[in-house]
Amino acid sequence: MKGIYILEIQLKKDQKIKIGKLGIIDFKKGRYAYIGSAQNNLKKRINRHLKPSNKKKMHWHIDYLLKNKNAKIINTYFKKASRKHECLTAKKLLKKGTAINGFGCSDCKCVSHLIKIK
Repeated sequence: MKGIYILEIQLKKDQKIKIGKLGIIDFKKGRYAYIGSAQNNLKKRINRHLKPSNKKKMHWHIDYLLKNKNAKIINTYFKKASRKHECLTAKKLLKKGTAINGFGCSDCKCVSHLIKIK
């Protein structure tokens, strides 16, 4: 199935984390929503994110965040949708929180695909 997904992530404490080429980002304790898409196999993509970090190659920005022992996926949400809905969903969620600038959106013109939820 092709679609989009949201990973709801809990960060247990404030952390400075190196996120690939973005560099070090100062994350505050709390809940985050990461919006992604999988246009080949949605279930496989979500399962990849749920795997322990030591069992996968660091590829996407989200991999670096999830590698941190204080970051944990607490919920996943998904739906059948085209890739454009990934960006539309990110823009809607921006109204509910604060963008982590440049995170997860290197292939589009969005501000961010990771939002710290208020």
